[in-house]
Amino acid sequence: MTYGQYARGYTLSFVDPYLFDYRVALGLDLYQRQQLANSYISYGTKTFGFSPRLGFQLREDLALQLRYSIYQQELQLPDALRNCNNGTDPTNPMAFNPTPAFVNAQGLWPNGPINGVTDSSGVGLWCYSDGEASLPVRKELQSGKILTSAVGYSLNFNTLDNNKNPTDGLLVDFRQDFAGVGGDVTYLKTAGDLKYYTPLVSDIVGLIHLQGGILTKVGEDLRMLDHFQMGPNLVRGFAPNGIGPRAINPFTSMDALGGTKFWGASFELQMPFWFLPREVGLKGSVYADAGGLYDYKGPTTWSYTGEITTPFNSTCQLPTKPNVYPALPGTCTGLVYDDSSVVRTSVGVGLIWSSPFGPLRFDYAVPLTKGQFDRVQQFKFGGGTSF
Repeated sequence: MTYGQYARGYTLSFVDPYLFDYRVALGLDLYQRQQLANSYISYGTKTFGFSPRLGFQLREDLALQLRYSIYQQELQLPDALRNCNNGTDPTNPMAFNPTPAFVNAQGLWPNGPINGVTDSSGVGLWCYSDGEASLPVRKELQSGKILTSAVGYSLNFNTLDNNKNPTDGLLVDFRQDFAGVGGDVTYLKTAGDLKYYTPLVSDIVGLIHLQGGILTKVGEDLRMLDHFQMGPNLVRGFAPNGIGPRAINPFTSMDALGGTKFWGASFELQMPFWFLPREVGLKGSVYADAGGLYDYKGPTTWSYTGEITTPFNSTCQLPTKPNVYPALPGTCTGLVYDDSSVVRTSVGVGLIWSSPFGPLRFDYAVPLTKGQFDRVQQFKFGGGTSF
């Protein structure tokens, strides 16, 4: 169960470890997750799903899981953040409420008038005067509730000496999921995760953590919400959804867009507090992280609202970058975003407690290198349990 300021949800799981007296495990998961809008993302999401799975112990250290997942996802956004309309599509019932870039492309920025309408803000903000979410977010919202139906598998190699508090061994997880077995979306998502623990000296344990993934388009265009979203789960010291491609029009909410490729590497030293009894279950850590998230492949134009020109399909002028004044809208009515290949790095310290309520962890990390538009969050607290 999760209940936080911005993330809430539950998972109900049933597991039969010996289905029909065979070494086959049957699992059933029912879950509901809600992500609320916050200072890092302008929109909320609500997801409800069900996933049956079968687990096979191929060897003592090797397991295979087969699964099917079906879930419905809905995006939530305040009306004020989705009212732009450049009026080029007669099937759009929204009132004409142009973007500054559209007005500028007609040579009438900052205040118009255009088609009998003037800028209510008086400073050239037009439909952005009350805020506006980025184009992919609004396009996702227009699609309504989306059903995803996917089959997948995982291979798990595990030589850990202790699954709850490992000090030695290797844990490798490789997974693939294909969406398109019915439902509304299609893609192939591949991800791998490796953790290697080794004892060093005086109860100090070294941990090397490697991870990576790729999202492949299969048939239809990829949705923004199907992209990988990364933050402290990849490089600590960054905010949730704080890493990777981002909309950079300074007049909008500058949402994180996600990427189709990611990689991460971490080295960590974990050590007990020698002045405390071992039964307390408290230890500290120091670490260094590196990683990256790249290659956004989602929507960049939307003919329904007349947001159709981008630097990739036209010679439109870019807007000024965020925090550059005076802010100028350019003439690109479509999505303008940053997808730099900079490697994000950080160093930090952590406090780990094997509490009666499950593992709890507190981290403080400082980014060393970051993208120009990444979001930083140096403190992180996490944990959870199952029942």
